[in-house]
Parts: sequence; C-alpha cells; structure tokens
Amino acid sequence: MITSVLVANRGEIACRVFRTCRDLGIRTVAVHSDPDADALHVREADLAVRLPGATPAETYLRGDLVVKAALDAGADAVHPGYGFLSENAAFARAVTDAGLVWIGPPPGAIEEMASKTRAKELMGIAPLTEISATDLPVLVKAAAGGGGRGMRVVRELGDLAQEIVAAGAEALSAFGDGEVFVEPYVEGGRHVEVQVLADAHGTVWTLGTRDCSLQRRHQKVIEEAPAPDLMHGVSDLIYEMAERACRSTGYVGAGTVEFLVAADGRAHFLEMNTRLQVEHPVTEAVFGIDLVALQLRIAEGEALDPEPPAPRGHAVEARLYAEDPAASFAPQTGTLHRLAVPGTRRGAADGHCRLDTGYTDGDTIGVHYDAMLAKVVAHASTRAAAVRALAGALERAEVHGPVTNRDLLVRSLRHPEFTGARMDTGFYERHLADLTAPDPDPYAPLVAALAAARRHRFGGFRNVPSQPQLKRYRTEPDGTEHEVRYRHTREGLEADGVRVVHAAPDLVVLEVGGVQRKYAVAVYGDRVYVNGAALTALPRFTDPSAQRAPGSLLAPMPGTVVRVAEGLTEGAAVTAGQPLIWLEAMKMEHRILAPASGTLTALHAAVGHQVEVGALLAVVQEEQS
Repeated sequence: MITSVLVANRGEIACRVFRTCRDLGIRTVAVHSDPDADALHVREADLAVRLPGATPAETYLRGDLVVKAALDAGADAVHPGYGFLSENAAFARAVTDAGLVWIGPPPGAIEEMASKTRAKELMGIAPLTEISATDLPVLVKAAAGGGGRGMRVVRELGDLAQEIVAAGAEALSAFGDGEVFVEPYVEGGRHVEVQVLADAHGTVWTLGTRDCSLQRRHQKVIEEAPAPDLMHGVSDLIYEMAERACRSTGYVGAGTVEFLVAADGRAHFLEMNTRLQVEHPVTEAVFGIDLVALQLRIAEGEALDPEPPAPRGHAVEARLYAEDPAASFAPQTGTLHRLAVPGTRRGAADGHCRLDTGYTDGDTIGVHYDAMLAKVVAHASTRAAAVRALAGALERAEVHGPVTNRDLLVRSLRHPEFTGARMDTGFYERHLADLTAPDPDPYAPLVAALAAARRHRFGGFRNVPSQPQLKRYRTEPDGTEHEVRYRHTREGLEADGVRVVHAAPDLVVLEVGGVQRKYAVAVYGDRVYVNGAALTALPRFTDPSAQRAPGSLLAPMPGTVVRVAEGLTEGAAVTAGQPLIWLEAMKMEHRILAPASGTLTALHAAVGHQVEVGALLAVVQEEQS
C-alpha cells in the first residue's frame, strides 16, 4: 500500500498529482529548484526537498538527486509526471533499485518506445534514409523526447543537411540524445492519439481518441476527446495498433499512442509516449475517471475491470501559455498578478469547467521552464456545447501579467474550421495572422481606463467651454500608441461619442451608440487591464533617453544566448533575414534575424549570456542604396 508519493516534477502536473493523493489520504513530497522555492507545487505538498541549482540540468533532470530526495523524505513511491525524467528508463530503474515504487511502465517498455526509431521498427515501420526531392516535404525529428524540440519541417532539399544538424543540436541540448531521423511530413493531417491504460494482469484499456491538431511549433495548444468526424474504420484501426503497442512491450500503466491521420483516412504511427499526457483531463472528463488514481492502483498491483467505463459527452482543453503569438510565440516572463477563470474549479467534477494550474496570484513566471500557465477544460453533452463553454470561460478570464495566448485561444475555438471540425496541423500556418490581429477598435477600453483613473474629477463641468484634454495609452502587446481626447460635460466625461455612465476603480460603465457596456478595470503601476485588454499609460512627453539607434536588435524575450552565427563579429557584412543570434527560454528557441542588409556595428550577445526582454543584442547599420 502506497502511503507517500514524491512527484519528480514541478508546476501544474505536480499540483494535479498531489490533488489526487490528498483525496486518497496519501502524503505528498515535492522537489524544487532554487527558482521554484516558493512555487505553488511546493506550497501544496506536505513535504518538500530542495534540488540545488536553477536549470533543469542541475535539478529536475538529476535522477540521483530526486531518488535521494524521495529516500530522505520517507516516500515509498515516485510519480514522474510528464517531461523531465518521465520517459527515462535509467531513472525508472534507479527508483526501483532504491526500493521505491515506480508509478509508471516497466523500464524495458520505456526503453523500447523511448527512441522513435526503435518504436517504429517495433511497429514494422522504417524511417526514410535515401531522400530525394520527390520525398519532400519531410520532417526531421528527434529520436528521443518530444514537445516539438528537435523537429524541423524541410521543404527544400538543399536545406535538409543544415536542418538535420540544427535538430540534432537542439535534441542533444533538450534530451541529452542528439539522434534524429527523417519521416514523411503529412500535409493537412490531423494529430490523433489513443489513451491506453494497462495493468500487470493482462488487461489493456483503450480509452477513446483525442484530437490534438491545433499546434504551434509542433506543440499542442487545444485538444479534445473524442476526436471528431474520423472516417469510418479509422478509430478501430488505431485502437488495434495502440493495443498491439502495449502487448508487444508488456506495458503496464498509462500511456498514449499517437498517429497522424491523413486527409484520405490513412493513419501513420508517430510514437508512443510512456507517461501521462498534458491533455489527459479531456479523457478523464469523457470517461468519468481519475487517471492518476488508476495509475496508483496499478502500481499497487490491483487489476483493472475487464472493460473501461462507457464514454459520455465531449471535452475540450486549452493550454494557456505566457507567450506572444504575434511575435513567433516568444515566451514571456514577469509577475502573474491575477489568474481567474470564471465558472471553473480546480479538478472540477462532471458538469463544471476545470482549471489545472501551477501558478496563483502574485507568482513569478521565470525563464527556466515551460511557458504553460494553466489548462482550462470544458465538458458537455455535445462538442458544440463544450467548445462554446470553453471559449466563454476563457473570454471572461482575468489574466493580468505577462502577455498570454488567451485571445488566440478564444478566436481559435470560434473559428469556423474548428467549430466545423475541419482543422488540421496546418491550422496556425494558415490563420495565425488573422487570429492575432489587433482589435480594430480599441477606443472604448481606452476610455474606460481613463475614466477609472480620473473618477475623482467627475463633476468638473464649467459653463465656459474648455479645449479637449489628452491622455495617451499604448495597447499591448502590439505596441500601438493611441490618444484619448476627452472633456467634462453636464452629463459627465465624454470622449468622441463615448459617454461615461459610471466610474469606479475596478468597474466602468460606458454608453456607446445608446448601448451600455461594463468594463472591469485592474491597475498595476502603469499597466491597466480592461476586460482583458492590456494597456500601458504613457507619460505626456516621450523620454529622449528611451530611443534606440536604428537597426538595434532587442531581445524579444528573456532567455539565454545559446548560439551566435559562425564568424559573426563587429564590422561583418550581414544580409536581410540572416540568422544572427539564437535565444532559448522556456523550452523554446528563437532566432534573431538581420532586419536589413548592411554592417554589424555592435555585438553585445555572447553564448551563455542571460538577457532580459528588451536587452540590446546587436546593431545592424543598413547599407545605403
């Protein structure tokens, strides 16, 4: 009987496992890096053990330190969560060799499926070796790990060699294994997966399908269960392949078998993830189960029922990231002042939206780990009802702090391709520009911000007309500056036809075209949030010292300089679009490109440097024509 569980992970998944453990009366143990010393998962655990250091390589990827932490804290079992060491067979063996219970599949099964090349061989699929132009496009992919790291789509044969090198370097950095392989890239395909659960007594459950087609940088953004509108026979085929993968490896525990389903209905096996997935809550909602509780039961040697529960309804999950979708999904950092999603509960039961998060109000979003803030899940009797509920909950959410993908999620859920279940993995390639376009009419939120700030000035009407007064704001994250011209009248404050009906520090009511609308307002320094729209109050006059030289290349995100173009020095000639500097933060890599052809007049970036957002990296002086 398991009495104490250490979760070898952090953030949202650690909090989620702890929740189930508390429900079962199991004591919980957290591990944490130095930046995570006051993280939510640490605060929620019964016990916590420090892993000295800041980076994953120093802390959460040190299996020896994690095993020692479990022993020191008196834990008798280890749950790996997902990411980090969750699919590391050597770590699983170290856990069991220490006399601890491993809440996961046997190390041998992990090994067989850990390498995507070996997994394909096991399933009778060979990767591409001799590649010609007729094979394009292809996907270069890391043999180990996942989450979009070490993946490159290649459409030109001349780019293949350099993309193999780049993918291998990224894979080595992320997973400690630089092996990559090449497989066909299916255009217009859907990413469909099967949740599996197996016990040590020969029972294998295939718990329905999930569609995870909406992805950025090969990382999932919106997932749902079941996968809608699959062609006849596809589900049966991938269920059979998923069960075969389990039985061929002697699999025990939770896992996911992933496929790319082409437009013609052919299912291409991708990989098996030998762990719990980020998107597991949609399966839990549809089948009315707790997968973590079932993992614990299986680890204790219990048998599953011969058949799983019957599915009911539909569930959709959206991942809320601290990132700027309009800036190539650059990760964002800073203080999360407020995170609240109306109508949700943490770990909610059927009939409610669910919020899984590793953050709470006042927490700091740092540079070392994944940019995901939370997952929001809606479950309803139909797909349309679940999608509508999730979009509505996100639209009303208060997310005050770093820039997030919240608006992108809402617009994605309401896009006709998604509501009509016609999406595929190329969704964001086609629609990102439209989905991230700034609000064409941000004027009302600007007036609301002004009214909340100047509520004490109401009643200042004079019989002698005065010139309109001026206030400047910048909308975030697009950076567009706006002016609000306003005056006080007998009826109150007015600004270009927008009348203020009521103003308080946190709520403003405006009348526009005879219709009254409410605006929730929150202020943190010079940053103002109005119904989710982020604004920055600007001073009346611009500070000349804030100007940068033309051609300045600024860090779009805080992170680490991991690479500088070979031979790049001050005085070097560069061409427009040439990659100059590579930054890495929150498991994502960002290339800094030359804005124009010219001369590099300054280079401040060096490999290993930690930089803050807005830091000056280099200056390119454009050549004069």
